Amino acid sequence: MYLLPAIDILGGKAVRLAKGDYAVVTEYNDNPVLQAQLFEEAGATWLHVVDLDGAKSGNADNIEVVRAILARTKLAVEVGGGVRSLEVADRLLDAGANRVILGTALVRDPDFAQAAIEKFGPEALCAGIDAKAGEAAVDGWTEGSGVAAQELAAKMAKLGYCHLVYTDIARDGMQTGFDVAAYKAMAHAFGNPVIASGGLSTVADIQALAPIARLIEGVIAGRALYEGTLSVQEGVAACAGTLEMGSLQGEEKPLTLEDLR
Repeated sequence: MYLLPAIDILGGKAVRLAKGDYAVVTEYNDNPVLQAQLFEEAGATWLHVVDLDGAKSGNADNIEVVRAILARTKLAVEVGGGVRSLEVADRLLDAGANRVILGTALVRDPDFAQAAIEKFGPEALCAGIDAKAGEAAVDGWTEGSGVAAQELAAKMAKLGYCHLVYTDIARDGMQTGFDVAAYKAMAHAFGNPVIASGGLSTVADIQALAPIARLIEGVIAGRALYEGTLSVQEGVAACAGTLEMGSLQGEEKPLTLEDLR
């Protein structure tokens, strides 16, 4: 399990939304590249970047910011927001992104989801499922899709996707902690560990994942880092220690990937 500090880019600035609401924006740094460097200096090895402008437009609006982050840090970077064509995915990967996150397109264009996995392979892609009350949301979280999140996860697994970011929109940016049961259910539906996003506030929230640690690939941290309720150092250490903690606590068997299939 590893920590992924989050940088959401809107209008060229690092921001956070509350529950995915574009009308409730908090600006944290007008220089996302500098913010990425600060995360790296604090010990992060991964970075989760979302192009909020692109999430609405369907284009890689902030690709130059992403390119600058990749050029000025050694961070492994996953990027999402508006990736609805092979051309946009190709541009981001060509810029140096380690993984490209597909969101709305997974629902709206299943043929694209299949074409992407065939062209780029499973390690270069990540399924991004953002849900409200168990329903996958689309278009920058502005609309419901009518598709159950777990059903979508199972479909992506059948196509060959092995990375998945699951965001609980109701908790995102609210620092209310993780819904552990929801991540367990998503991992079982997907058949692989998932990346947890939405609600992280303190080290205790990461430690609360110990009983299902083998089902969690990584943890995304946003507002908690910006507002100081969690430091990068604490988050990195907690992620590294949570799997061991789960084993010591006698985590549900412990769980293995075979349990997911």
